[in-house]
Amino acid sequence: MPRGDRVGVYKLASVLLAYPTASLRAGVDELDAAAASAPRTSRDAFGRFLTWLRSTSPTAVAEHYVSTFDLRRRCALYLTYYRHGDTRMRGMSLLEFTTAYRTAGFEPTTAELPDYLPLVLEFADLHPRGEALLRRHRADLELLHRALASTDTPYIAVIEAVAARLPALSRRERALVDRAWEAGPPREDVGLAATMPDGLGAPFAPPEYLNGSSDFGVRAGAALPIVESVASSREGRR
Repeated sequence: MPRGDRVGVYKLASVLLAYPTASLRAGVDELDAAAASAPRTSRDAFGRFLTWLRSTSPTAVAEHYVSTFDLRRRCALYLTYYRHGDTRMRGMSLLEFTTAYRTAGFEPTTAELPDYLPLVLEFADLHPRGEALLRRHRADLELLHRALASTDTPYIAVIEAVAARLPALSRRERALVDRAWEAGPPREDVGLAATMPDGLGAPFAPPEYLNGSSDFGVRAGAALPIVESVASSREGRR
């Protein structure tokens, strides 16, 4: 699968899964153009989502985003959360993401944890280690897909666009998904931060969006095109 086929899919999905700020709405024509250049299986899924985005008021989109991703534990946009919740086991899972970012030359820049899906997707667009993370966490992506399917949200189309670029679930992964789905995200009284090695509380964030500039971004030795960061988009919610 040529990398050129995948770049736009991961970047566009990263944009669409971040909090829907005014700049996202203003750039919908650009988003449509990016979707039109995606491979067919992903293009159709992006098209369904963007049709909903255009036909829904900005306030309604924002409210739907919060009710979907912020108020439902099963729909959290953190790849390790569904299987590990806020437990000690999650700290070791997050270490995998942290190591991948650092090995690729990225530095921590935001308050997001390193398994935050929009960040991982942007990393996948920028570096092969990012797609490797997505492949290794294919089962976690499927858990999010199942959770979104149970809520009847248009955001499921964005996950389907990403999944279309990844291998199908193996038998082992399907069994893992089935077990985790039945159990739901675990809980633990001990806080996550206390169980993580030094430095893991500061997540890693490749630059976001399609073009432009921002004071956000990674310290990777070169300026990279961005419009708005995940960090600033989430700050816009407060």
